[in-house]
Amino acid sequence: MTPTTCFHCGELAEGNPAITLKLNDQERHFCCQGCKAVCQTIHQEGLTNFYDIRTQAASTPRELSESELLRLRELDHPLVQQSFVAPVKAGQEAQLLIGEITCAACIWLLENHMKHQAGVQSFTVNHTTQRARLVWSPEQAHLSDLLIAIYELGYTARPYQADAAEQALKAENRSMLIRLAVAGIATMQSMMLAFPLYFEIISELSPEFINMFRWFGFLVATPVVFYSARPFFRNARRDLVSRHLTMDVPVAIAIGLAYAASAWVTVFGGEEVYFESVCMFAFFLLLGRYIEVQARYRAGLSGNALAGFQPAVAARVTNGEAEIVPAHQIKPDDVIRVRPGETLPADGIILSGQSTLNEAALTGEYLPETRSPGDTVHAGTVNGENPLDIRVTRAGAQTRLSGILRVLDRVQSEKPPVARMADRIAGKFVGRVLILAPVVWIGWWLAGADNAFDITLSVLVATCPCALSLATPTAITSATVRLRKLGFLPTRGHTLESMNAIDTVVFDKTGTLTRGELTLTDHTVFGPIDEATCLRIAAGLEKQSEHPIAKVFHNMPSLPVTQVTNHLGGGLSGEFEGEAVYIGHKAFVANHIKAPEPETASAGGMEIWLATASHWLASFQLDDKIRDDAVKAIRTLQGMGIETVLLSGDRSGHVQHVASELGISRAIGEASPEQKLEVLDKLSQEGHRVMMVGDGLNDLPSMAGAGISVAMGTAADLTQLKADAVLLNGQLYQLVEAIHTSQKTRHIIRQNMIWAFGYNVSVLPLAAAGLVPPWLAAIGMSLSSLIVVLNALRLSRARRTT
Repeated sequence: MTPTTCFHCGELAEGNPAITLKLNDQERHFCCQGCKAVCQTIHQEGLTNFYDIRTQAASTPRELSESELLRLRELDHPLVQQSFVAPVKAGQEAQLLIGEITCAACIWLLENHMKHQAGVQSFTVNHTTQRARLVWSPEQAHLSDLLIAIYELGYTARPYQADAAEQALKAENRSMLIRLAVAGIATMQSMMLAFPLYFEIISELSPEFINMFRWFGFLVATPVVFYSARPFFRNARRDLVSRHLTMDVPVAIAIGLAYAASAWVTVFGGEEVYFESVCMFAFFLLLGRYIEVQARYRAGLSGNALAGFQPAVAARVTNGEAEIVPAHQIKPDDVIRVRPGETLPADGIILSGQSTLNEAALTGEYLPETRSPGDTVHAGTVNGENPLDIRVTRAGAQTRLSGILRVLDRVQSEKPPVARMADRIAGKFVGRVLILAPVVWIGWWLAGADNAFDITLSVLVATCPCALSLATPTAITSATVRLRKLGFLPTRGHTLESMNAIDTVVFDKTGTLTRGELTLTDHTVFGPIDEATCLRIAAGLEKQSEHPIAKVFHNMPSLPVTQVTNHLGGGLSGEFEGEAVYIGHKAFVANHIKAPEPETASAGGMEIWLATASHWLASFQLDDKIRDDAVKAIRTLQGMGIETVLLSGDRSGHVQHVASELGISRAIGEASPEQKLEVLDKLSQEGHRVMMVGDGLNDLPSMAGAGISVAMGTAADLTQLKADAVLLNGQLYQLVEAIHTSQKTRHIIRQNMIWAFGYNVSVLPLAAAGLVPPWLAAIGMSLSSLIVVLNALRLSRARRTT
C-alpha cells in the first residue's frame, strides 16, 4: 500500500483519525493541523495555483511560541525599527530577509498572500537574495502582525542584516563551488578514458576492458547528474509546470537522456555511451553560471558590499565620556566620537575636530576630502587621521548609505526591456528546439542511421540558448558596477538602456553647474584702510551672523568687533576701535554714511559693502563658483554631438554670464518650474532625447518631463528619489562617462546577441546533419556562454577620469 503524504509539505500523513480537507471535489490528506490551516488559507484567498506551479514541497508550518511572538512584537518599537525601517510616501518601508523559500512558487504565494493583508501597500521578494521589501501603513497594521502572516504560511521573516545575508551568500557560493568541483573532477576522469576510444589511441581492446570503462564512466557521471546538475532538473520542472520555457529545459532533457541512454547501454549492452559528454556539459555550464553569478555578487546589487561599510558598534558621548553601544541604538541628536580608521555609523554634523574622510563607498571618489566643524558627514565614510565628535542627524535606515542600499536592491529587481525581450526570444527558441529535436531523431531513424540518438543529443546540447539568456543581464550588471565605481548611481532599470539615445542635456544652474554656495570672487578698497584689514573687519562682523552670505567670511581671520546688531534685510552694524562700522547691501550702508557713494562698474554676482560712519571702505563681490570640471564636461558633450542647454530660475543676466563662461549657446533664465517643463516638452516634440540634470525641489516637474533625469548628490532627498540616476560625487564629467558606458553597453549587448544568435543558427544545421558529436556540442555551447560572459565583464573595468 502506497503511504499517504501531506498535500502541503509532502511529509507522511499518518494521523489517526486522518486529517483531511475537501478541495475541488478531492479529499486531501495532511500531516498536521498546521498544514491543513495553511492550505485552507491559500484556498480561501484564491491562490491554489501555488500547488500547481511549485517545484518543491512547502515547509511545514509550526505554531509560534510565546517567546517568538514576543520577539516579533518587539519589532513594533520605533527604536528597534530604526535599523531596518524607513519612511516613504506610502507609509513605512521595511527590508526583510525571508527564510524557508524553496522555489519561485513560494515567492508567488508570499507576494499574493501579503496583498490580502490590511495596510500592505506592496510586498516584493528578490529570488536571488531572498530579501523582501515591505511597504505598509502603520495606521492600519502593526509590522509584527504582517510578519506573523508570513510565519502562518510556514516561512520565516526577520529584519535584513548584512552579516546574516553574507553568511547565506557564502553558503550558496560554497555549494556552487562544490557542484562545480564534482563536475570538473568527473569530467577529467571520464575524458581520460573517452579520448583513447574516440581517437583510437588504444586499439583492439577486449570487450571486458570496454565494459569496465563504461562502468567507470557510469560511476563518475552519477554524482554529476544527481548532485551537480540537480538545479537544472529542478528549474526545468518548474518551467514545465509554469509553462515558461528557459534554457534549463533543454539542458535537463539533454543531460537526462544522455545519462539514461548511457546507463541502459552499460547495463544491457549497446554501441555508445555519453558519460563524458554529460560530465563536460554540466561542468562547462556550471562554470559559465558561476562566473555570471560572481559578476552579480561583485556588483554589490544585493547590497552586501555596501552594507559591509556599516559598523556594528559606535562610541556615544555622554557628559564628555564615550561609551560603546550597538550602532542600531544611535538616534538623532546623539553625539558620537569617531576615531581615526573607524567608519562612521550615522549621518551627522561635525562638532569638533578636523580630519580627512574617505567617501569612496558613497561617491566613488577615491581621494579623501578634508572635513571641519560644521560640515555634514555620512555613514559609511572612513575617518582619516584625527578623532571627530559628530552630532547625529540621521541614523539606521534613514542614512544616506541605507538609501543607496535600497536603490541598489530596487535596480536589481527591475528587468530592463532588452532583458525581457531576450528572455522571450530564448523561450521561443527553446520551444522550437524541443519540437525540432524529435523531428531530427525520427528523420535519421527512418533513414536507418545508427547514430540518430547521438545527433538528437547534439542538437539539444549545441542549440541550448544559454549565451542568449546571459547576453543582456551580465552586460547590464557589469555596466552598473562601472557606473557605481564612478559615482553615478542608476536608480531605475531602464536608465542604462535609455541613456545611449540622449542627444540633448539640459542643466540647472545653481547647485548643478555651480557649487551651490557663495564664495568671495573679488573685492575693491576705497578708504584709508588696507584690504587685509578690511577683510578682517568684515569677518569680525559676519561671524556674528548665520546668514548664507555671512558664512563666506566665517573661515577668514578676523578682528574683534563689538556690539554687533543684525538689521533684517539690510546687513550688520558694530563697533571697531571705537568707531561704528557697517556691512550689507549698498542701500543699507548708504543710509548710515554721509560720504558720497564711490563710482564702480557693475560686477556679476552679488555685491556687499563695508563702511564706517565717515568713509566707504570696500566692496566685496560674491558669486556661486562654477564646478571645476563643468567646462570640460560641457565641451566633451558638445564634441560628442550632444546639445547643451542651461535652464534656470535665476535672473537672466547671471544665467547668460555663466552660459558664456561655459560655452553654452542656449541659456534661459527666470524660468518657473512650469516654464521649465514647457521647454522640455517642446524639445521632446522636436524629436530630441533629453536628459535633465538638477538638484532642487523646483527641478522636480522638469525632471519628470525629461527622458532621463539625473539628480546631484547634494540634491534634496525627494529629488534623488524621483530621479532616474544620482550623481553621487557631483563630478559632472561622469555624465560623459555614463553616456559612454551606456553606448558601450548597447554595443556589447549587440555583440553578445549577434554572437549568440549566430552561434545557435550556424551550429543547428551542423548538429542536425550529424557533423557535431555530443562532446563537441557540449564544449561549443559552454564556450559560447563563457565568451558572452567574459565579453560583458569588460564593462566593469572602470577607468578614472581627471
